[in-house]
Amino acid sequence: MRARRRWLAGLAGLGTVGTVAGVSTARSVAGRARREDRWAGEDFGVFASDRSSVVTTPDGVDLAVREVGPVDAAVTVVFAHGFCMNMGAFHFQRRALAEVWGDQVRMVFYDQRGHGQSGIASYKTYTVEQLGKDLETVITLLAPRGSVILVGHSMGGMTVLSHARQFPEQYGTHIVGAAIISSAGEGISRSPLGEILQNPALEAARFATRYAPNLLHRGRGAVRAVLAPILRAASFGDALVSATVARYAEEMIHATPVKTMVGFLHALGVHDEWQGLRTLEPLPTLIACGSADVLTTPEHAADMADVLPKAELLIIGGAGHLVQMEQPELINAALIGLVERATPSRLVAMTRRLRERVRPRG
Repeated sequence: MRARRRWLAGLAGLGTVGTVAGVSTARSVAGRARREDRWAGEDFGVFASDRSSVVTTPDGVDLAVREVGPVDAAVTVVFAHGFCMNMGAFHFQRRALAEVWGDQVRMVFYDQRGHGQSGIASYKTYTVEQLGKDLETVITLLAPRGSVILVGHSMGGMTVLSHARQFPEQYGTHIVGAAIISSAGEGISRSPLGEILQNPALEAARFATRYAPNLLHRGRGAVRAVLAPILRAASFGDALVSATVARYAEEMIHATPVKTMVGFLHALGVHDEWQGLRTLEPLPTLIACGSADVLTTPEHAADMADVLPKAELLIIGGAGHLVQMEQPELINAALIGLVERATPSRLVAMTRRLRERVRPRG
């Protein structure tokens, strides 16, 4: 059985690195002045009031954690963010879904190693395989019982697949569902990121990270000059995206250490977690992507959904790589649907009554 597919609005893919960095940015500057910013004044400090803790991995890296909802909830949803982001990338999910799920669901968010408030680690540990092990530490310490649903965006989706490959015995019993958003099952050479990886400045930075860290410190400006404009421009597909949200995303990118940028960028290009998809086959899954995502493309999403019999493939027209921030209501509704499919009927009935709260604004 092929994945159930939903394509929202039309396809609007971008083509090359030059297009991403040039045309998209130019249009966004002009366009944002013409549309009212619906998120102007948004308080992005919602996580500050949540319970905080630190989870220490076996190799000694401290991971910053925030959670909301009862610790004994029957269902826990764990969120893993993407490259050059932090848990704040799920701001709109945290804000809306906590209201919908109330005391029925606990949500756990954490910063991946080297990102946000989590600790910097050895360069050699900046691999997708290690991120899967970090996720296992989070699950073991914070959600050892009950039903768990995993949500990963971009590199976080690869994290989920890595965990599924390494710990398949948990799937179908402890872990009952998964959402893979704006991600890919293997190295993403079929996107502009593949071109970025060949940039001489990044090759030099990778060498410095491993063999001459002092040189990396001196060259951090060059690394940011290569990466930051591409990441910013590829984040959103709509040139009229909220300027407030765009600035918030840019702050996360800017706050990411250069060592983290360089280390994980290489990992994204060479990872292969396709076997993790096989682990997810029996489970309800959500595969979501923006139609204008040029980093992890709709083709990547479709390839993953085609091997998952219980997958819903959701392609959101016009959205870029940060689809959960650009079109949060659509992603929120899809996550509610995933929980409905993956959890007991008691929770299904409750979420159906409340899902109107997160439908797109008219």
